[in-house]
Amino acid sequence: MSTAPIPIERQDPKRRKHTALGARGDHWSLAELRPEAAWEPARELTVGREGIRRGRIEYRIGQDLLFGVLAVDEREGRRTPSATALQTVTEAAYGELFATIEAAGFPYLVRVWNYLPRINGIEEGVERYRRFNIARQEAFANADRPLTGKVPAACALGSRGGPLTIGFLAARRPARSLENPRQVSAFHYPPDYGSRSPTFARAVLLEDAREPLLFISGTAAIVGHRSLHPGDVLAQTRETITNLETMIAAANQALGRPRISPDALDYVVYVRLGKDCATVAAAMDRWLGGTARCRFMEADICRRELLVEIEANVRPATIRCPATPHT
Repeated sequence: MSTAPIPIERQDPKRRKHTALGARGDHWSLAELRPEAAWEPARELTVGREGIRRGRIEYRIGQDLLFGVLAVDEREGRRTPSATALQTVTEAAYGELFATIEAAGFPYLVRVWNYLPRINGIEEGVERYRRFNIARQEAFANADRPLTGKVPAACALGSRGGPLTIGFLAARRPARSLENPRQVSAFHYPPDYGSRSPTFARAVLLEDAREPLLFISGTAAIVGHRSLHPGDVLAQTRETITNLETMIAAANQALGRPRISPDALDYVVYVRLGKDCATVAAAMDRWLGGTARCRFMEADICRRELLVEIEANVRPATIRCPATPHT
């Protein structure tokens, strides 16, 4: 059974209003998980261009960037003695992704959005997210791509069902991968978190674009390699904000001067439990003063103990001096 690509042009304004833009006072709402809403700011960088299809991938090109989408039904995968269907479809999907960006002349993978059903579920004794990481790393290795250092920003969230869905942004020229000094790089996690480490950077900065573009990976309450504040969504949100501030500071340091501020970013806020959304939204509002665009969506986080994950990217034409850091 084949799964058609997700149309990257699709955008229903009646649904868009439910994706929670802004977080001032009670001006927010919680939406169901919609990958196309999460990657919309990146897709807009290539908006207005005609879509191109290559196999299961649909993509468009604009401003020296390529944005693409593919969705694969796990039922297309085959089990092997060493791999589940999720692993085989993940490896194949990434293989197709790499072949597409190479053929199109955009070989540098900048940002990836991954959404997989039942991310915390156990299959044959191993968590599905860990099986996804095995397959992703295999695909990177098969394509002769780095497994550490110069890797893309990324997120991986859990859906209730549906296909493995991947959105991606690629560039003609290399971007700068950034790490968080408060955290162990994900690609250097110890074996406690799986036999293969996640293959992503904490953020990626595109400096050769018309203006700097910052993409911060899915970020949570992790310091070192450990999850902090179990069961306390407010403390987790505050820790996550500190990690986001650290990445914004790292980007400004890489740029040589303060050019990106917290309120110049688009945020996607994933909450595991819908009841926690008001608490998380209030913390974001205290930090940003209600000036940023935030989308709140309900999704499972890659670690069971994590209750919130936040990702961000800079909006074009919104480069400005940083605001006062969060305390």
